[in-house]
Amino acid sequence: MRIGILGSGMVGRALATKLAGLKHEVKIGSRESNNPGAAEWVSTVGSLASQGTFAMAASFGEVVILCAKGDAALDVARQAGEQNLAGKVLVDVSNPLDFSRGMPPGLLPDLSNSNSLGEEPQRRFPSSHVVKALNTTNCEVMVNPQMLAAPTDIFICGDDEGAKRVVTDLLRSFGWERVVDLGGIAASRGTEMFLPLWLSLMAKLGTPHFNIQLVRRAVS
Repeated sequence: MRIGILGSGMVGRALATKLAGLKHEVKIGSRESNNPGAAEWVSTVGSLASQGTFAMAASFGEVVILCAKGDAALDVARQAGEQNLAGKVLVDVSNPLDFSRGMPPGLLPDLSNSNSLGEEPQRRFPSSHVVKALNTTNCEVMVNPQMLAAPTDIFICGDDEGAKRVVTDLLRSFGWERVVDLGGIAASRGTEMFLPLWLSLMAKLGTPHFNIQLVRRAVS
């Protein structure tokens, strides 16, 4: 499969490396086609890897993954281009974190409570199939859930059932055994609002390498 990655930061490179390791063709998109970080990644990964602008990555991918910083994500999606995203699965991994007042970050007011970063791309690009996924854990855990001591749960949501099946298959190829479908894209509000708790847990535990495990009542 051809996959476009919108974002060349730590999360984008982690996902791109995993996907290339699974023999997908991957193009990382940045604001500039010659982004040094993306170029270094391409030189490391080899023939399945390439780089370009956001628009080039979106045009290239059969599936496109948005993993930009929260305050830039919607502009990145705009630069990717509605026509390049039309009819495609757009996986939103971003979180609406607001670092304007320092650490720890809060949530961007316009993208929380009654809205979400997952819903906005679906609203702006109605011909795309947005699926929120992987935004509730660290990028190293995203691509290697077996690094944790026990199976944990990852969440997806979106309005298109076929798109969610595509994303679920990708997650299972990463090693995720427990994929929880929360329903429509509006469920992004809950997964994004989990981030303040996640950040508190990271500070308490002293590591980003943890995740949620849902434990149901035992049936007697």
